[in-house]
Amino acid sequence: MKHFKMTIGSRQTASSSGETLVATNPYTGEDFATIPNASAEDVTEAIGEAKKAFDTVWSLTNGYERSRLMNKLADILDANATELGELESADNGKLVAETTNQARFSARMYRFYAGQADKIFGSVIPLDRPGFFDYTRRVPVGVAVLITAWNSPMQLLSNKLAPALAAGNTVVVKPSEHASTSTLKFAEYVRQAGFPEGVFNVVTGGPHVGEALTTDRRVGRISFTGSVQVGQAIQRAAASTLIPVTLELGGKSPNIIFDDADIDAAVKGAAAGIFGAGGQSCIAGSRLLVQRGVYERVVAELAELADGIRLGNPAEVGVQMGPVANRPQHERITSMVKDASRDAVMATKGGRDLSALGNGLFVEPVVFRDVSNDSDIARHEVFGPVLSVIPFETEEEAIAMANDSDFGLASGVWTQNLGRAHRVADRIEAGTVWVNTYRVSQAQAPFGGVKQSGYGRERGVEAIDDYLTTKNIMINLTNEPDKSF
Repeated sequence: MKHFKMTIGSRQTASSSGETLVATNPYTGEDFATIPNASAEDVTEAIGEAKKAFDTVWSLTNGYERSRLMNKLADILDANATELGELESADNGKLVAETTNQARFSARMYRFYAGQADKIFGSVIPLDRPGFFDYTRRVPVGVAVLITAWNSPMQLLSNKLAPALAAGNTVVVKPSEHASTSTLKFAEYVRQAGFPEGVFNVVTGGPHVGEALTTDRRVGRISFTGSVQVGQAIQRAAASTLIPVTLELGGKSPNIIFDDADIDAAVKGAAAGIFGAGGQSCIAGSRLLVQRGVYERVVAELAELADGIRLGNPAEVGVQMGPVANRPQHERITSMVKDASRDAVMATKGGRDLSALGNGLFVEPVVFRDVSNDSDIARHEVFGPVLSVIPFETEEEAIAMANDSDFGLASGVWTQNLGRAHRVADRIEAGTVWVNTYRVSQAQAPFGGVKQSGYGRERGVEAIDDYLTTKNIMINLTNEPDKSF
């Protein structure tokens, strides 16, 4: 058993209450680590340390120095990507190859925002009144609270932490209690990079920790990734103190295959969009809209592909899907599949002997065909390897179906018609539209949703704006007294 500690200011510490939570490997079923279950006092102290570091050190640190430290952190992260990937996989069951790549992608994020840290500019504003000089400064918000989900802790953290540090903020991080170990390990790399004490703080534990973090008046920004229900609760809590919030929530993303698409590429892209990461991704292309002319072919090829996916040890080369991350999620997925089976037709064979895979929380990849866009399985996020295939006739019908959802995070369009690609992309209500590709992330490309998928943007140059506020400075250069009285 490994015993992890939190980082609060200069201290690596257990919970002041002495309480801990156990981390269980979803593949082996074995407990492999303990994490602190922070108290309200721990949270108060962490915010205090972050506020002190902001006031006395970090807000006075120039962009060049912030950039240097962030680049050093990226180097350390690159050097330890495999170790971090293995630890994260032990926590959430994702393939080690994917978690390792996500650690490397995180390093890219810190380098990208390091390049922005010394390029935060204000502006000079010409006024109507002569003899007055007016300018703006973009200044950090102060203490940022960053709350991440269990499916991709390192990548989700980099989406938030990199722009927050570049902008000059200090942070208190709360990872999901279901997957905290990689974030606690990452805190060691932050110390190794040489960041001042109190700039980066981590507290772990259950929902009570999040509640304490989101109601403290010293917090200048909250950024949350997770479920709609928790996002709504955070927004309500933050409203009491008017803390601004960025929310990256769920999705029920439409992936549209037109009959003029490269079908081989579209089938592979659709499979990657839903079965990659075991479907445990907010951007999963879980609604596949397929034009009638190619419908039967697409369904047959996807079902065959899904039936051939190799499940097993996420650390083993050649395995394509590991277990789902935790038992509550396993129960949710299997329950939703059972309910959907009463109405929808399962195109995949099913019936695998999952007991042969040991203690892991495995779920078979499932393809449902002839799904109604109004059904529960098409409207509610499963967060697992479950694909709903929906037929359509015309372009207009596809757009209407795609937009008939409470969510608006991601979407895909498969067509070789350039005009159609632009028309459909323009009209889909989603923060991201991929054309002839799916589930591709880049540091430069902004990411976020509309409707119940949340608001605000992560990644890209836009993300840093969430961690800055504009200060206006007006100077009377005339030395003449104000004549307004």
